[in-house]
Amino acid sequence: MATVYDHGGGVRSIQVPIPDNPLGHTLVYVVDTDRGPVLVDTGWDDPASWDTLAEGLAACGTAPSEVHGVVITHHHPDHHGLSGRVREASGAWIAMHAADAAIVRRTRSTRPERWFSYMAAKLTAAGAPEAHIAPLRTARRPSTLPGFTPADPDREIVPGELLDLPGRRLRAIWTPGHTPGHVCLHLEEDHPAQLPGQGRLFSGDHLLPEITPHIGLYEDPDDTTVTDPLGDYLASLERVARLTPAEVLPAHQHTFTDAPARVRQLLTHHESRLTDLHSLLATPLTPWQLAELMEWNRPWDQIPYGSRNIAIAEAEAHLRRLVKLGRAEAVAGSEPVTYVAV
Repeated sequence: MATVYDHGGGVRSIQVPIPDNPLGHTLVYVVDTDRGPVLVDTGWDDPASWDTLAEGLAACGTAPSEVHGVVITHHHPDHHGLSGRVREASGAWIAMHAADAAIVRRTRSTRPERWFSYMAAKLTAAGAPEAHIAPLRTARRPSTLPGFTPADPDREIVPGELLDLPGRRLRAIWTPGHTPGHVCLHLEEDHPAQLPGQGRLFSGDHLLPEITPHIGLYEDPDDTTVTDPLGDYLASLERVARLTPAEVLPAHQHTFTDAPARVRQLLTHHESRLTDLHSLLATPLTPWQLAELMEWNRPWDQIPYGSRNIAIAEAEAHLRRLVKLGRAEAVAGSEPVTYVAV
């Protein structure tokens, strides 16, 4: 049975399960408009998840076939996964920020072999051991995996502009960091319970009540630009705090108030982490060696293979921030490259 919650003011949420994932579910928001329901995110592309979404919409007095539009906070499969099925059922439009839409198109067009060879090269450069890299040299990703053929969005979310939701005021706020095209969505309407603050904020994965979102690298096999996703994230956190929404409606866990306080916690967390990593870099380390020494939610030897790749990306994102701040630098001539504190 789908779990549905009424947030008031024509906004409900449906808990759509994520298979075999500790997050448990994605909160898909159903926003009433003058032309029918609009979804904020859709959930994971899985038959049970689809059934739950459909049950949840029925509990809201509607159905997948009646959805007017889909607004995607970011391209990850637990958010964008079911968008294609919703569009097939209803003819709904799908809107996404251009930076994440580009990732979707690249995912659809890049052959698996190209992706795996790119990942192998990245991990080699990060100092990963051969035993970790070897599976990528022979890997073949089946096209049946969720996220491999995501729906191509047909509308662009433009930062600062109101979305086309008849009868509602929903403004896009660009919040890069978790992904390059992540957006939060500011519902510029009085809070239905008259909580103090400026409307409500659909925060996607940018701002969660108890979890620090993953900040990795923006991967593109054909782009050599050195990005600073952690710097992007910290700047866009402050942008959200200045909105002072009355309530935050995130994509995971539960709704909460006092966004500025949560932003302060996250800024403090990352500053503390950068300070800790700066201390570890008293001795030159590769990104892999740094990741092995960083604090995670479990010991390094218990972190599964795929999660280690995510951890390496997060270590590199923090290293790039330290380099940009002038607090660390690459050791000239090191191979694989090591970094040392300045």
